[in-house]
Amino acid sequence: MATVDGRLPARNVVFAPLADAGRADAVVRRIAEAVTLGIVADGEQLPSESDLAVQLGVANGTVREALAILREQDLVETRRGRGGGSFARSPKDGAAGLQLARLKEIGTVELRDLGDEHFAVFGAAARFAAERAPTDAAVRIGRLVTALRVSATPVERQRADARFHIEIAAASQSVRLTQLEVRLQAELGPLLWLAEAQAPDPGAAADEHQAILDAIAAGDASHARSLAEEHTVSCVHHLIRTHLKLTD
Repeated sequence: MATVDGRLPARNVVFAPLADAGRADAVVRRIAEAVTLGIVADGEQLPSESDLAVQLGVANGTVREALAILREQDLVETRRGRGGGSFARSPKDGAAGLQLARLKEIGTVELRDLGDEHFAVFGAAARFAAERAPTDAAVRIGRLVTALRVSATPVERQRADARFHIEIAAASQSVRLTQLEVRLQAELGPLLWLAEAQAPDPGAAADEHQAILDAIAAGDASHARSLAEEHTVSCVHHLIRTHLKLTD
């Protein structure tokens, strides 16, 4: 999945072969995560059904079934005629109401468990990124730090935050770590940036992102991992505090 110069862009991971090939729900989950997190941009055209089938390692019928489900979920729009095809449709409000209800229902043990997994995945990704990232990665990831700092809505913050974590994982040159980070961001990201009242301070979060990026750019693997781990702990503690407020 790496490009010719050794890079592993996050978008390439979206269309990497599926481990559970043949299941339409696996295709739906992969594409839905990519659209919701902004890896595939709003209005961006997806590969054709046949190209998706080849890239994901599934049958054409599986892709057709998955796209039908995604259309029902308003995450994909299919246009006919010249210039037609399937196009991504990002949810405008990030389904904030549904996520708020989900955070209220989810238990602290499950939140802590998700945090533990993210601690392991993102810490390792930051360490390997410091050792393996291509020279242009810092510029690309730095734009996401800026995007979080200037974001105006919870949805913009969620996407900038999620893309930062995913691009760090991609810079680690590990397909598996990147796929795990995508899944974790789909689970945790929408909960973290629910609404203005519950959201973290985007400036403080951007400062933490910048510190992680600086350590990676300096090639300091140990410090990058430590900062990344501290960042995940801070995020899960915020989620647990918000959950407890919602259940009071």
